[in-house]
Amino acid sequence: MIAFHGQQEIKDRYLARVTAHAQADEIIHGIYWENGKGCAVGCTVHSKYHGAYETELGIPHLLAYLEDRIFEGMGNGDAKEFPARFLSAIRVGADLSLVWPRFAVWLLVDPVNGVLRFARKHSTQWVAINRVADLYRELKHWDKRDKRAFKDADAADAAYAADAAAYDANAAYAADDASAANAAADAADARRTAYRAQADKLIELLAEAQPAA
Repeated sequence: MIAFHGQQEIKDRYLARVTAHAQADEIIHGIYWENGKGCAVGCTVHSKYHGAYETELGIPHLLAYLEDRIFEGMGNGDAKEFPARFLSAIRVGADLSLVWPRFAVWLLVDPVNGVLRFARKHSTQWVAINRVADLYRELKHWDKRDKRAFKDADAADAAYAADAAAYDANAAYAADDASAANAAADAADARRTAYRAQADKLIELLAEAQPAA
C-alpha cells in the first residue's frame, strides 16, 4: 500500500474536499457524516468507514482511527484545520506502514508527552510500558507476524497498564485542586494540550515517511 495510490490527483482531490468543508464550517465533532457535515473521517471519505482510507486513499486504516481520535479530542479551531494538515503532510507514494509504531513509541515513553511519566520507576506499569515500546522500536514493518509477537508478549496487559497510568494522572488533577470546577477546567485544558501535541507529532511522522522503494 502506498499513499494516494501513487497519484497526485487523488491527493489533490481529497485535500480540496476537506479544505472546502473547513471553509464552509462543515467539519464538526461528534458525527461521522450526516447532511453534508462530519468529523475528520466523514469529511474526508464522506462515510463512517475508516477502511475507505485504504481503498480510496492508500492510507492504512489504523491511521484513520488515529486521526479520528485526535480530532475528537482537539478544540474546535485546531480540529477544523486538522484534516487538511493530515492529508497535506503525506507525500504521494509514501510508505506509511511505520507511522503508527513510531507514534506509539512516542506516546508511551516520550519524556514530555509519554504515559511513562505517570508510572513509578520499575513498577509493573513502568516495565510493561517500556516492554511494548521496545517491541514497537524493533518493527521493520507491520503485519500479522508482528501482531502475534505483541500477543505473545502480553501486550494487552501492557496496554492496560498504560491506560491505567494515564487514568491515574487524570485523577491527580482533581485530587490536587480544592475546587472541582477548577480541577475540571484544568483537566480539560490538559487534554486539549495533549491532543494538540499528538496532532503535531502525527503530522511530523507523516511528513517524514518516504516514498516506497
